[in-house]
Amino acid sequence: MGSAMQIICCGNSDRGDDGAGLLVAQQLRALGIKAEVQPGDALDLIESWDESEEVIVVDATATGTQPGNVQVWDGKVPQKIVSAAGPSHGLGVGEAVYLAEILHRLPRRLRIYGIEGKQFGLGEEISPEVRKAAERVAKEIAEQIVVRSQ
Repeated sequence: MGSAMQIICCGNSDRGDDGAGLLVAQQLRALGIKAEVQPGDALDLIESWDESEEVIVVDATATGTQPGNVQVWDGKVPQKIVSAAGPSHGLGVGEAVYLAEILHRLPRRLRIYGIEGKQFGLGEEISPEVRKAAERVAKEIAEQIVVRSQ
């Protein structure tokens, strides 16, 4: 296998809260942590994580919970993660997990951070709740990486 840990942050900066993952990537990079940015297409995700043992994916969600709410899914546990895909994705993170499982292409460990958004319109700004949540998620991921490296 290839890299031990990979962080993939998904989103679209032109669609309001769908840029949540991109904010997390910016903050992680500012801390010197490598974070890949992708739109969140299912097939691209599967291809990206194919060589990694452990993957963290961050994306916006539209599950109907409070904006800024953060949910974490274990991608290896069978459950419906499909609702995690942001509304501007076609086949998103949930579908990527489902397809990768069928194709036996899931990483050994997969965690998905979903940041609940409220505004996904073209040209909208990222909401304050999502900005705060993105900061929390970036700090949490950074802390996990520091603990692992000790």
